[in-house]
Amino acid sequence: MASDRLISVVDDDASARTAIAALLRTCGFASSLFATADDFLAALDSITTACLIADMQMPGMSGLDLHRRVIASGHRFPTILVTAYPDEASRQAARDAGVQAYLTKPITAETLIACIAAALASSDRNVT
Repeated sequence: MASDRLISVVDDDASARTAIAALLRTCGFASSLFATADDFLAALDSITTACLIADMQMPGMSGLDLHRRVIASGHRFPTILVTAYPDEASRQAARDAGVQAYLTKPITAETLIACIAAALASSDRNVT
């Protein structure tokens, strides 16, 4: 599944960022990696993100709060949230905010790639 579309990854865990980037590279995706939500927001207008993968629990700003800030800034691309500490309240809040997927760590490569494919397909359908 090769693509020239950029997948942005925001996770405070360097090993998680690196692992996701390696998987994306293997599947032909370009990626841009960020250690914090603030780093991503600072770069938001200078990159063309097709999909955002963000950790739910990060110091400073959560992945869900990041998604909300992206939407509030007028950007429209799918968000996939990942968490090691899932709970139904945060899953529902993510759904209500329009998050494409809410995944529990550890995530299999197949699950993540399937979610990215669905997110990109959904994004393609919403382009007017």
